[in-house]
Amino acid sequence: MHARSALFDLYGDHLLSRGGSAPVAALIRILEPLGIRAPAVRTAISRMVAQGWLSPEPRAGETQPREDGQRGAAYRLTDRARLRLDEAGARIYRTRPEPWDGHWHVRVLAPIAERSRRERVRTQLRFLGLAPISDSTWVSPWPSAGADALVAEESLAVVALTTTDAEPAGRLLAAFDVDALGAAYAAWLDEAARQVEPALGDADDRTAFVVRSELLHSWRMFLFSDPGLPDVLLPADWPGHRAAAFFDEHAARLLPAASRFIDQCLTPTGADR
Repeated sequence: MHARSALFDLYGDHLLSRGGSAPVAALIRILEPLGIRAPAVRTAISRMVAQGWLSPEPRAGETQPREDGQRGAAYRLTDRARLRLDEAGARIYRTRPEPWDGHWHVRVLAPIAERSRRERVRTQLRFLGLAPISDSTWVSPWPSAGADALVAEESLAVVALTTTDAEPAGRLLAAFDVDALGAAYAAWLDEAARQVEPALGDADDRTAFVVRSELLHSWRMFLFSDPGLPDVLLPADWPGHRAAAFFDEHAARLLPAASRFIDQCLTPTGADR
């Protein structure tokens, strides 16, 4: 698990509900059981600040935020990061309140000449739940404020439309490769059953945090391939439903102990000042 990914998981799953901010020393304590060392944490924080995901904030009694990596510095999620994590959380835990309304959301992008920029945009659009039906045309069964924000941030020329007349449905679903996605869910379920074994008994808080973090991290990878396809579009006996039930059960079971570990690590110590 890379430090940057672990920080996104940590902020989204635990810190967002605790105000969205934490000092570097606490972040290092939290990620250490995952095998992520302090220099990697500091480097990832610096990159996330540069990319607009985190911002430094003053500590109590200070008027200016401390420099990156300085002992005692704290980092808060930016509004951009909160939007991204809110959307990701709704997909991870499938908390959309409304059923699918039958609309497809389509975005046609102007060509992007620079290869690195083009790949960055494609990766982010996939993470946000869109899939390409051509080099320029992306589709999703759900609206995405995150995708709209990305298009604005990248200053991309785009034609956006929402329609119930997009046909054929098979062509749209092919963009998400439903057969491969179903096989991936089945494979994940087998691996996840082994993943949770260390915490099936009376696991301590640290172990519960590690196992839950690894489970969440592997489940989060489906954000790149599944926008949360509506049931009406899926085959019967969809493996994703069994995988989701397994994730929900064990994520909820391990949450109280993992939360205790987080709260313990967030408690300031003398070394934090």
